[in-house]
Amino acid sequence: MCGISGMFGLPDTSVIQRMVEILQHRGPDGNGIWSDSKIAFGHNRLSIVDLLGSSQPILGNNGTVLIANGEIYNHLSLRSSLNYNWQTSGDSEVILALHDDFINRGGQTNHQDWIARLNGMFSFALWDANREELILARDALGIKPLVRCELDGSLLFSSEIKAFHAHESYQPKLDETSLALRLSWEYTLDSSTLIEGVHQVRPGTVEVWKLDMQSKPYLDAVTNFERQQLAPRSDWNPQVDAKSLLESFTVSVQERLMADVPVGIVLSGGLDSSLVAAVASEAAEREGKPVPACWTVAESEDNPDWIAAENVASSLDLVHHQSIMSEDSFVKDIPSLSWYGEDLDVSVLFFQPLFQEMRQHVKVGLCGQGADEIHAGYPRYKSLETHKNTVLERLNSIDDSVTKDILQKNLPSNSCWYSNSLHPDDFTVDLDNMLNFELERGQLSNFQLRLVDRHSMAHSLEVRVPFLGKSHREQSYRLPTDWRLPRTGLEKAALRSAARLTALPRQITDRPKLPAGTATSPNQLKSFLADYADLASSLTSKYPKFTKVLQKQPDMALGLGLFEALHIIEPHHTRSSYSIESLVEEVLQ
Repeated sequence: MCGISGMFGLPDTSVIQRMVEILQHRGPDGNGIWSDSKIAFGHNRLSIVDLLGSSQPILGNNGTVLIANGEIYNHLSLRSSLNYNWQTSGDSEVILALHDDFINRGGQTNHQDWIARLNGMFSFALWDANREELILARDALGIKPLVRCELDGSLLFSSEIKAFHAHESYQPKLDETSLALRLSWEYTLDSSTLIEGVHQVRPGTVEVWKLDMQSKPYLDAVTNFERQQLAPRSDWNPQVDAKSLLESFTVSVQERLMADVPVGIVLSGGLDSSLVAAVASEAAEREGKPVPACWTVAESEDNPDWIAAENVASSLDLVHHQSIMSEDSFVKDIPSLSWYGEDLDVSVLFFQPLFQEMRQHVKVGLCGQGADEIHAGYPRYKSLETHKNTVLERLNSIDDSVTKDILQKNLPSNSCWYSNSLHPDDFTVDLDNMLNFELERGQLSNFQLRLVDRHSMAHSLEVRVPFLGKSHREQSYRLPTDWRLPRTGLEKAALRSAARLTALPRQITDRPKLPAGTATSPNQLKSFLADYADLASSLTSKYPKFTKVLQKQPDMALGLGLFEALHIIEPHHTRSSYSIESLVEEVLQ
């Protein structure tokens, strides 16, 4: 796990050095810079595999240079199949080796073929000096981030948006279309970000960039190496198939124990993280690794999540670390949450103390993110008509100068939007349609996975998501709709059938879904919103095009004010004082 930075066209190593400094939290174990006349790379390293080797950027055998973020779980099997002059024992170098093999076999433009062989979570930039092309790629689910923008004739790219503050010409501005969709759907959509002109590399794609005759970068080709699509079968028998589903998940957990450092488990007490804990001993035994310990935080010892997590850990005889959130967590930590999160979130504060506590003991964590998207765990899935009307009501409450193209299904699909339409009518027809939408268009990559990546890396902790492992994903996509969300009974029916084959207590396997942020610290969140209600009200007037929708979402109003203060007016890393009040006052001036 690391942070990557780059500048293609008119490279300036002083800009790269500042980008590396801004992203130090992603990789405190080392950093490196490499450049030539056309491109410059920067890298922050969090050492997980091959601790003493594998410094980056890595120079390849044929004029190639690589910077990578993430983990390649099948790197050992790939190594055994490739004829390559290895320089390290780490996993990232297989990316260079696969590219080298592709070139030696006469490959031209179909980079998706060799990238598709990677099993892992990753984003990377590879410079091929001989062909004078820059390859940017991001894993199939978007677990690892990669954002880019163009400034003064250069392409800048990085793991996090905040790194672009390193360039003196970076003048961030709110993207109103992206903001409207964020406030309506509850996550940013497609490759957009809340900053105008800053876009993501789409998950499951490879981009090839080149320089024109004036040395200006241009996007030469974009190809997919994987898209997410459910393929439900007509039947599923829990007496036979639950065991196979559980095995696919155990394999995913086993793969994610790959590390030369200690690994832990994020245990919330919900079904998903509890299932990670339930198969951890079996996975560790297969991999020859120690059984991971578990970590839980909550606002009090009578919190339902806290009690459920205790039950899980004791039932499975796992080492369990627990900590209570401080009473001033929201007031004290939310500016930091906004800076690292790069979004409007204020309700998921428990991630910060949880990851901070874990990092004191381990460098890698396993979490339950992704299960709700592939197993239909969210309450909104039970009434898609209601959800559609909610999204549409929010869109209609925003000034039509912002939402006209959205409501008329006329978004420019040659930009950061994957199609002309992001209208709720087109994606809430049935459950399969909705799940495909959320897997591909932003709920997973832009919300859940962004939360985990940014807030774990804020504390230099790598968090992995076994529910999105290839083996489990393939089996889950084939589940009949009724085994995700039955007409009667609890959601995630097939997954619960698999969980009942473990040693988890029934009160855990049959526990209904609760929203993670509000379930972990409901009273603190409620008090926070009450204490800052006046500031939230003032902020709704600050954004007249969005006033009506913000009036019904005071948490988003506060989040938007903090986002503007920290990501647009003046970046967090230049400030010595950043209380909520002082930050919001700057925005309201």
